[in-house]
Amino acid sequence: MTATEIARGVWRIADTCHVYLVVDPDSPEGARDAVAIDFGAGRALAHLAELGIGRITDVFMTHHHRDQGQGLPLAVEHGARIHVPPVERELFDRVEEMWEGRQLDNDYNLRQDRFSLLESVPVHAAVPEYRHVEAAGVRLLVVPTPGHTIGSVSYLLDRDDERIAFTGDLVYGPGQVWSLAATQWSYTQNEGPAMTVLSALFLHRYRLSAIAPSHGEVMRDPDHVLELLAQTMQEYVDSRRSYPWDLRARLEDPFVALTPHLLLNRTSMSCSYVVLSDTGEALIVDYGYDMTTGLVLGQERAARRPWLASLPALRELYGVTRISVALPTHYHDDHIAGMPLLRDVEGTALWIPENVAPTMADPWLEDLPCQWYDPIVADRVLPLGEPFTWNEYTFTAHEQPGHTLYAVAYELDIDGVKVVFTGDQQEGLGGRDGRRDIMNYQYRNLFRLGDYVRSAELYRHIGPGLMASGHWDPRWVDDAYLDYLAESGRLVDDLHERLLPAEARAIGPDGQTASLRPYRRRAVAGHAVSYSVRVRNPLPERAVARMRPVVPLGWRTAERELEVDLEPGEETSVQLTVTPASPGRRQRIAIDVAIGDLLLGQHAEAILDVVAAGS
Repeated sequence: MTATEIARGVWRIADTCHVYLVVDPDSPEGARDAVAIDFGAGRALAHLAELGIGRITDVFMTHHHRDQGQGLPLAVEHGARIHVPPVERELFDRVEEMWEGRQLDNDYNLRQDRFSLLESVPVHAAVPEYRHVEAAGVRLLVVPTPGHTIGSVSYLLDRDDERIAFTGDLVYGPGQVWSLAATQWSYTQNEGPAMTVLSALFLHRYRLSAIAPSHGEVMRDPDHVLELLAQTMQEYVDSRRSYPWDLRARLEDPFVALTPHLLLNRTSMSCSYVVLSDTGEALIVDYGYDMTTGLVLGQERAARRPWLASLPALRELYGVTRISVALPTHYHDDHIAGMPLLRDVEGTALWIPENVAPTMADPWLEDLPCQWYDPIVADRVLPLGEPFTWNEYTFTAHEQPGHTLYAVAYELDIDGVKVVFTGDQQEGLGGRDGRRDIMNYQYRNLFRLGDYVRSAELYRHIGPGLMASGHWDPRWVDDAYLDYLAESGRLVDDLHERLLPAEARAIGPDGQTASLRPYRRRAVAGHAVSYSVRVRNPLPERAVARMRPVVPLGWRTAERELEVDLEPGEETSVQLTVTPASPGRRQRIAIDVAIGDLLLGQHAEAILDVVAAGS
């Protein structure tokens, strides 16, 4: 089949999916360069000469499925650079990790990640969402359009007063998709179909002239196509739910006004709050998974998709001109995943409290759950307990361990109300329906006895009128509720004191009195790496802590044993040097710990990915 020209300098090639070749139409004919949107099995290479194209310089992938890119090794051999959606990069250049680790037995994960490439291909770059990318004289706007896959993107091309959207498999035809099975990301749920509705409505905002899908014909009536898709898929979503879900309303009006200048984003996975300034600027407290339709099974990057879908409504409904600052209450991904995108796209400065900043800057430092995949470095580090200003407002970040050791509560006076943003410290419905709030502690978050007593004392000291939580309804506060939190904190401690023996309580509820840092790292075989061994004496008397390194056969340590004298409750750090001998993924080292007569065995471990020298 010959190539079909769908616009000046844009050809469609029939393959395992439609592949679009795009050139700069004003470049000299004969041997001009082109970019490809998706690649199929590589049949486009056979059409270059007839189209007067000398080479394909770049391939831009809409998503990771094999029918879109099984021929990518041919593109690499041809010399093309591969660009992929940021959420799905590892399903292109590290796909072996998915194949090696993918759950097969008793599997409830229905995402079609097994329709990925069979082997990895080198990736030149992840495409910048909400921004333009340019190659071979062709300029494309990258727009996130989840639905067919979590990480799917569309590419928008402005040409001859028209705007063409290359939408991958978001839409097949008016009111139709290429695959419903691909949209089913988890068992019995509707995340993908609901995201398809939101993506269709979101893409409609870009005033398209035509839609060029991966399967199906080019559509010249995009408004009708996207509206019909949104309506039909909305019917599908509602047919599989016990109550209707107004997705259009979520997109068009995602905020609830708690006070005239304080908004709650009702669409985000964790509660995200917006403080409005009379300058037209906005400040956001926590920003994880915006406009979410649920989280699917799996913690790999391809299962988690931050985007900025609520921001247009913030501008249209509230006149916001700039999101200038974002503040995290703690480091968990559902509270911070969208912050790097905010900074990259909106120029938002990330102000991070001093007890949260190290963990966000180095997610491999400690063995903690719910961390984002990449380092997020603060633009400004906030000292604890000291007021700081943003426009007309004064905030204070107070240390608030409990849900996690590295968390804060923000104090703010706004519209005559004292507000405390508490993150995930408590969970519940604010006393509705006879249900109680409960203390939301997780041991691997480094919970300590006394944390909730101290946070209750903090709230009493601040005297908030409104407590804004991380996942549950904001709570208007009275003295009775503060009394309840104080009693609940005492109950937490009492239960642990009754359930745990004195020795275990002294070690700590999290069961850790020593650790290796960083917990994860990369190393080169034959090259020494250093660790910090942190140890605390849990005994009521002075004692010597002895720590013996345990390493794989053939590895070397500079220290056969580490020894330090500690007062009761004292904590310190000593250095350990390890030289790995052999390449391998996720190799383990440990320290065998004895403190006085307390023998803890191989109490703490660390993980190394070791590569061969010169690789």
